[in-house]
Amino acid sequence: MSLLLWLGSQLSSSWSNISILGVFLTVFTLLFDFMKRRRTWSRYPPGPVSLPFIGTMLHVDFHKPHISFNQLRKKYGDIYNLQNCWTNLVVLNGYKTVKEALVHKSEDFADRPYFPMYEHLGYDKKSQGVAIARYGHSWKELRKFTLTTLRNFGMGKKSLEERVVEEARFLCSAVNAEEGRPFDLRFLVNNAVCNVICTTVYGERFDYGDETFKKLLQVFENSLNEETGFMAQLLNVVPFLLHIPGVTQKVFGEQKAFIDFLNVLVDKHMETWDPAHIRDFTDAFLKEMKEDKKDEENAFNCGNLRLVTSDLFTAGTETTSTTLRWAVLYMLLHPEIQSKVQDEIDKVIGRERPPTMADQENMPYTNAVIHEVQRYGDVAPVGLPHMTYRDTELQGFFIPKGTTVITNLSSVLKDETVWEKPNEFYPEHFLDANGQFVKREAFLPFSAGRRVCLGEQLARMELFLFFTSLLQKFTFVLPKDQPRPREDAHFALTNSPHPYLVQAVPR
Repeated sequence: MSLLLWLGSQLSSSWSNISILGVFLTVFTLLFDFMKRRRTWSRYPPGPVSLPFIGTMLHVDFHKPHISFNQLRKKYGDIYNLQNCWTNLVVLNGYKTVKEALVHKSEDFADRPYFPMYEHLGYDKKSQGVAIARYGHSWKELRKFTLTTLRNFGMGKKSLEERVVEEARFLCSAVNAEEGRPFDLRFLVNNAVCNVICTTVYGERFDYGDETFKKLLQVFENSLNEETGFMAQLLNVVPFLLHIPGVTQKVFGEQKAFIDFLNVLVDKHMETWDPAHIRDFTDAFLKEMKEDKKDEENAFNCGNLRLVTSDLFTAGTETTSTTLRWAVLYMLLHPEIQSKVQDEIDKVIGRERPPTMADQENMPYTNAVIHEVQRYGDVAPVGLPHMTYRDTELQGFFIPKGTTVITNLSSVLKDETVWEKPNEFYPEHFLDANGQFVKREAFLPFSAGRRVCLGEQLARMELFLFFTSLLQKFTFVLPKDQPRPREDAHFALTNSPHPYLVQAVPR
């Protein structure tokens, strides 16, 4: 009995020593971690004082966020923090800062934050599309497949160029049908650009007068407006509100209608799919789904098919059509620049032969004007949010893993340290002393790094061919009874011109 008591006391003493040691190690580890965090978080970017629940978002106008970001930059510098409710944000401004993050530290900033407001559209862990997918194996596979398939269907090749040239003929015919009357160019330009991506992705082209097509474009435009403003931001950071019956339908009804519309095109493909005859991107994706269905981490599923084609439709339509509308607006406001472009078109192409991409090299002024439209028009001022993939440092500031990062592309395209006349429409930004085209490193309308826009090459082709085709056939003038169009933008994920009327005078 005494032996048992002795053993018990020894064990008790040992456990006591072990417990003391465990407590000591735990406290030491916590203190070490605290001191380490204190040192790193002391280097966290500065920012305005955060208020309970709402954070610092009273400083941001959600209808013109890039303007707010530029104002905050004057006070806090090129890198500063904001807080959206309890979500930490870091905003990057200026060419030097954005390039360092997206190019030199591309993987550190390659992730995307999660957007709960898209759950009702089918976004989940397995299906996230390409544009807002989390950085990882599935995203890499989908992006690689998408780029390869688009190239196979002509991106950067003669076949797609011929398709764009043909669509430019349809566009010019539709403009000519207006017979010099004042009209809103927006609808025709949207139709033309949308048809290029519809043909590539869905194998289908629509007539401009098609009522279904008109409805699709209207629903698409409305869906972009739904994603702008405080309510969309609130639902993202307080996602339980999305589960209140009727909320998603009321706030994002047009967004759901747009996805439903595209689903009809996808369903039609699934019914008529023939693996021996691949017609377009959707067919190619269906083939990949069949071949990779045994892969446990398979990114090629029905959900991603619908979301990736939606991403391509959105990326391939909105920014390009908006840029073309800015281009015509600037020609209205700067008739002397329009005349110089037309002189170059007449000299290099003439008035009969349709433009080709081979002409671009011999048209430095026209090329400079198109680039300046993209720079000054500032179509995607903040791009899509990034998220840090791991702890990182930028210009001496510590930015922890999982931080949402906003790249203020507007501050790059209008960086006063880079551009001679950042707040003026000045095509000479892209011309040297001899009048030859100059590529500028700070020209980042498509963003940069691992998340650079998938459709950049297609957009460049469309902008050149559509713009030169229109100015080859028409001179655009302001109707006599119309006021001077507004130069400020309407923001709905992109910066677009306010509605304006134009007259197209045949040349």
